[in-house]
Amino acid sequence: MNLKTCRYLTLALSLSALIAIPAQAQNYPSRPVRFVVPFVPGGPTDIQGRMLGEKLAQRLGQQVLIDNRGGAGGNIGMELTAKAPPDGYTIVIATVGTWAVNPYLYKMSFDVVKDFAPIIQVSSSPGVLVVHPSVPAKSVKELVALAKARPNQLNYGSSGVGGFGHISGELFTLMTGTKMIHVPYKSSAPSLTDVIAGQIQVLFNNAISTVPFVQAKRVRALATTGAKRLAVLSDLPTIAEAGVAGYENSSWSAVAAPAGTPAPITGRLHKEFAGILADPDIQKRHADVGAQIIGGTPEQFHAYLKAELVKFEKLVKAAGIKAASGG
Repeated sequence: MNLKTCRYLTLALSLSALIAIPAQAQNYPSRPVRFVVPFVPGGPTDIQGRMLGEKLAQRLGQQVLIDNRGGAGGNIGMELTAKAPPDGYTIVIATVGTWAVNPYLYKMSFDVVKDFAPIIQVSSSPGVLVVHPSVPAKSVKELVALAKARPNQLNYGSSGVGGFGHISGELFTLMTGTKMIHVPYKSSAPSLTDVIAGQIQVLFNNAISTVPFVQAKRVRALATTGAKRLAVLSDLPTIAEAGVAGYENSSWSAVAAPAGTPAPITGRLHKEFAGILADPDIQKRHADVGAQIIGGTPEQFHAYLKAELVKFEKLVKAAGIKAASGG
């Protein structure tokens, strides 16, 4: 094959690839979409993922299959997504801990900025500080006093090292001068189960899955972790209002695809998710548990993620948070 023929062949292949992308996008989706949730079933991300996945299936006219891949603080599901074919048939929903904290805790085979195509930021949700009803503390001040009287005798759970509950707990102990034992789980769902059962005493947990158990009086709520009170628990003070001045921590979630996913496909997914987040049913279901819909463009989420990475790098260092051995 001579040089001229090689050039023609290269040009032809390039043109065919350019033609294939619009055709691929035009026919998308032609088969089920895998929606990765990087936590075990039952937690707030799983609840939210299934809620959104049901609506996405209706809008795409294809099945959306929830794929729970728990472990390593969400890194297993994130790695699976980052390395999946960039064709729009694998997407992931993950939280602030997975997106912005894990990069400073784990040696990862992927980069949260470079290896994902952002689609949309979904919501922001403050957490709720709850205790088992047997704990003799009915306010944040009483919990602080109890923790100081019993250093390292109270256990608090979380979805894993670097997860929302862990970061919230570390902030709390750092700012109050208390010592509690962190008990990491593979998801917030089993940690919530254990605080209800009395296996652990304290939990800082996402409002989405916790509010129903507060309302059912299965756990005692002491305060919320956000900057403002939750409308759904309007009588409950924030931790800052309850005496820990300056305390604030909220969780957020966002959807992305593997980097390199064609822009027409990520554009279609963004359009559908934006429509879902504008759905009155979805807005009500989020508001009922104190979550705020965010939405916005892929570019806005990417910029927000970069800012959060800077913020949590400083926090992880200040709190001395370390990944679990072997993590």
